[in-house]
Amino acid sequence: MAADWVFTSGRIFDGRRVHPTATAVAVTGDRIVAVGTDAEVRAVAGPAAEHVDLAGRLLTPGFTDAHIHAGQGGIERLGCDLTAVTGADATVAHVRDYARRSDEEWITGGGWSMADFPGGTPTTDLLDAVVPDRPVFLVNRDHHGAWVNTAALRRAGITAATADPADGRIERDAHGGPSGTLHEGAMDLVAALLPAETPEQQRAGLLEAQRYLHAHGITGWQEAIVGDYAGHRDISPAYRALAREGLLTARATGALWVPRTTTLETLDDVVADLAARRRVNGAGGFPSVSAKVMIDGVAENRTAAMLEPYRCACASDHADGGRGLTYLGRDVLLRVAAALDRAGFDLHMHAIGDRAVRYGLDAVERLRAEGGGSTGRHHLAHVQVVAPDDVARFAALGVAVNAQALWACYDDQMAELTVPLLGEERTGHQYPFASLLAGGARLAMGSDWPVSSPDPWQAIHVAVTRRPPGEPDAEPLLADQALSLQRALAAYTAGSAWLNRLAEGGAVEPGRLADLVVLSTDPFALDPADLHTVGTDLTLVGGRAVHVTDRQGAVA
Repeated sequence: MAADWVFTSGRIFDGRRVHPTATAVAVTGDRIVAVGTDAEVRAVAGPAAEHVDLAGRLLTPGFTDAHIHAGQGGIERLGCDLTAVTGADATVAHVRDYARRSDEEWITGGGWSMADFPGGTPTTDLLDAVVPDRPVFLVNRDHHGAWVNTAALRRAGITAATADPADGRIERDAHGGPSGTLHEGAMDLVAALLPAETPEQQRAGLLEAQRYLHAHGITGWQEAIVGDYAGHRDISPAYRALAREGLLTARATGALWVPRTTTLETLDDVVADLAARRRVNGAGGFPSVSAKVMIDGVAENRTAAMLEPYRCACASDHADGGRGLTYLGRDVLLRVAAALDRAGFDLHMHAIGDRAVRYGLDAVERLRAEGGGSTGRHHLAHVQVVAPDDVARFAALGVAVNAQALWACYDDQMAELTVPLLGEERTGHQYPFASLLAGGARLAMGSDWPVSSPDPWQAIHVAVTRRPPGEPDAEPLLADQALSLQRALAAYTAGSAWLNRLAEGGAVEPGRLADLVVLSTDPFALDPADLHTVGTDLTLVGGRAVHVTDRQGAVA
């Protein structure tokens, strides 16, 4: 046998552990054909078209991102991209410079940080000073709010008399007028006016996202909102087009968006529409077996659903007695979850607050009690605040944890916006990864990019240290909830591959798909404080190189 790739002289993480004896891997076609010592693999593989001397580096299964918005992220990278900008002044300057270069009717993009502005809510005057003549719509980093200028408010007819939508809130000044930040469903008041994304824009954005994600060792992902949301259009046609042309190299799946306006009266029609779109996407090379249900919002803008009120004087003006929002309501959610399960969908539920987490678990408990859920890979994404009584329910109900571990640290947003709203007790209930695993829960990981970096090693760093990357002296956020490197890496590879139903991926074993990553070093030999420095030297999808670093000696 002549192999296409032979990797030698390294260490091998097989999806569960560092292999105790293996140092080499051989690939033929799109499959792994041998795993063993250098001598064992060379004896089986024969001469190879490509030989990679790992030189002690770690080879792993490709990373699978279980919760990402690749279409949005790629399109925003090609627009007014604020994700790498820090500070209010720099953010405004970046918008000004972009607007000067652009002749577009609307200035759109996103990635600004709530922590850069007082209360997390930037105002119209900042944008009016640099773009007074055109409407501006900029989604924030978590995609649960948008910053607009006066021209955009005028286009939408938003005034002090405009009522808040049921699923959102207009941030207001002291006189009740709109101040420039639109939360959750209020974004749609302006987003509905945006020029529709063209097929060319979606195609370019998705290709850029794919290139960028492969460079971080990501070989597959779950597109977490497949539908119209926050000014972005359904990205499905772009996925199908790239798959048809042979340009979709990632193993991408989709979670079809369940509208937050779904009612018991419209439920049957919604499920039928989702099932029809699932058939079209599946036939077009973009399997869409999950349904995305957003139970609540986010803590920073007080729309995450909490069991007890937020600790702030302004909480009384929000729904449910200052406890945040639930978009479908518990009773509707229970019925929606059961209907989606009967239709064969995996439930992908956004749950930030402890009340939202409980409602998501209640939904699965109810459908299982009614005889459902035997085949669904149902999961809760984010799980920021989990009441202690609910930790054991994940394993008992077979609900997986879809974790965004990068957020589990005392960064600026946590310290300045979140903790003051949650209080000491609930701060201690955040991101209980170790407790969930100890209780037997299944763990997958994702980034929620472009909400935060798609680099798995930034998230793994926080999962292991509970400190922000590059801040070794920072106070850890609940150090007892840290994971071992082995468990975190397993979650981002095998765990997420399971969640995405990638039966032949997520592991380095003979017969498995050759979705492989060569890292820049062996992270198990590093001080945990340096895990965020790990890079990707080579990424293979199905035995095909989709990213090769320019570092000397990566491929020999």
